[in-house]
Amino acid sequence: MSPLVLVLLFVVSSIVGYLIISKIPSLLHTPLMSGMNALSGITILGSISVIVALRVLPAGFGVTLLYIIAYSALILATINIVGGFGVTERMLGFFNKKKGGKDE
Repeated sequence: MSPLVLVLLFVVSSIVGYLIISKIPSLLHTPLMSGMNALSGITILGSISVIVALRVLPAGFGVTLLYIIAYSALILATINIVGGFGVTERMLGFFNKKKGGKDE
């Protein structure tokens, strides 16, 4: 795969992801957190695939730039997943009963 194709794939994926997320009303953001974690998981798999595919290309500025983009996508998607699980855990904590047996 040429570096140009990989950059184009990254740009198109970013635009499609933004368009999908921007269409969701803010009331549905919390219930869709698990779906977003799944999409971030796909981003992680895609960035790992790009990193592995780049190993066969000769070294150069374009390849280095693609490594930076792919590793950035990997790190940002990981942060999104960890944050999503944190928010989900906190949200689920609101539904737990108090130890005294009284609900709020």
